[in-house]
Amino acid sequence: MLSRRIGKVVSSRDVVIQSIVVKFGGIWKGWCPQVSFSSALSDASKCVELPKKLKKSERKPLVTGINVLKRRARLEKKIRQEVRETVPKPPENGLLVEKLIPVAHDVYNARSMLFTCVSKVMKSIPVYTCGLCGEVHVGLRPNKIKSCIVPGNPSRKEHRWEKASVEHVLPLVESFHLYDRVGRAVSHGECLEVDRIPAIVELCVQAGLDIPEYPTRRRTIPVYIVAGKIKDFEKRFPQFDSSGNDINEFGFWEKHEKPGRENKSLDLPLDDLQGVAVQGMKAWEKMRSGTLKLIQKYAVQTCGYCPEVQVGPKGHRVRQCQAFKHQMRDGQHAWQEATFDDLVPPVYVWHVQDANGSNPVLDQLKRYYGKLPAVVELFAQAGAQVGEHYSNVMRGDVAVPALHEEKLVV
Repeated sequence: MLSRRIGKVVSSRDVVIQSIVVKFGGIWKGWCPQVSFSSALSDASKCVELPKKLKKSERKPLVTGINVLKRRARLEKKIRQEVRETVPKPPENGLLVEKLIPVAHDVYNARSMLFTCVSKVMKSIPVYTCGLCGEVHVGLRPNKIKSCIVPGNPSRKEHRWEKASVEHVLPLVESFHLYDRVGRAVSHGECLEVDRIPAIVELCVQAGLDIPEYPTRRRTIPVYIVAGKIKDFEKRFPQFDSSGNDINEFGFWEKHEKPGRENKSLDLPLDDLQGVAVQGMKAWEKMRSGTLKLIQKYAVQTCGYCPEVQVGPKGHRVRQCQAFKHQMRDGQHAWQEATFDDLVPPVYVWHVQDANGSNPVLDQLKRYYGKLPAVVELFAQAGAQVGEHYSNVMRGDVAVPALHEEKLVV
C-alpha cells in the first residue's frame, strides 16, 4: 500500500512540474522567440564530455582487458614449452596483407593533402596557442577562458596567446623506422643510428607503401615459429634485390625531407577557401578511417606513461622514458597497445558557433560551449560541414546565452 501511494505522489508531482514547464516555456518563447535553451534531461544526456587529462602517475587505459592479456600470455607460454612449428597469418609472418596495400597508399596521400589544406586555411583563419600551457584556439578573437594552470603564471590563469603553426594543430609523433618489422627490436645503442619518421608514415610503409629514402624488407617466404622463436628461412635480402651494398638502413645524418609534407602542386582551388576546407575535411576523415583499418592488423605499441610510439609487433629497447617511476623500469617504456589518438594526439579546442561574431568565448559561459578537434574546428570555420559523430561533442543544439541571461537559464 505504501509503495502504491508513493508511486501516485511521484506521478502527480511529474504532471505538475511538466505543466509548469509548458506554461512558463510558452511565456518565455513569447517574450524572446529567437532564443531557446536546451535544458531537457534528454538533451543533456546527449552531450558527451571529453576524457580528462591523465595525471603523471596515471597510466593510459588499456585497449584490451587485463584478464584477456593474462590469458593470452599463459597460452603463449604454454605454446613455447611445446616444440612444434606454427605458421602465423599475415602480417605476423612478415608478409603483407594484400587488401590493405591500397589503404596504406590512401592514408599517405590523405595525410599529404591534409597538411596542405591546413597550411592554406591557416593563412585566412588565425590560430593561436598559449606560450605557457600549449592550449590552442581557432578563431579571430582568442578565448577568455581562464584554464592556464601552469605554476608561476602571474596573470591568474589567463593565457598568453601567440601565433600557432601547423604542428600545433596536427602534432607530429615519430617512430623508429624498421627495416625488418619482424626482426629484433631497436636497442639502446642504436637510438642515434636508426631514422625516426612520422608514426603514420611508418605504419603505411610497413603496410605496403614504398619510399626510396626509407627502404624496408619485403618477404616472399613467411617466417615460422618453432618453440616460441622466429625462424627465418629466407635469405637476408630477397632475390630481386642486389647484394645489399646499395641499401642504406641508417641514414639519419642525411637531411631527408619529412615524408608526407611535400609541397607538390595539388588540385586545390586557389581562391575558394570553402573548397579547400571541404577537401581538407575529406582528407582528415579518410586518413582517420584508413588508419583505424591499418592498426587493426598491424600492431602499434605506445608507452603507458609517455607519448612514445613504436610501429611494429613489439616496442624498442631505448631507455629514454622519463615518466612516472621510470627508475623502476631502468628508463624503459611500459609498452601497451596503441590507438589512433596515440598516433595523432587529439588537440581539442573550444567550438565557436559564430565565427564572424564580435563576442569572444567567455569564461563565465564555458559550460555552454562545446569542443572539437583543432583541425575539424579550423575547417568548420572555413565553411566545411562537420560530421554527425562530432555533434555530441560540439553541442550545436545549445544556444549560448548572454551574460545578463545566464541567471534565467533553467
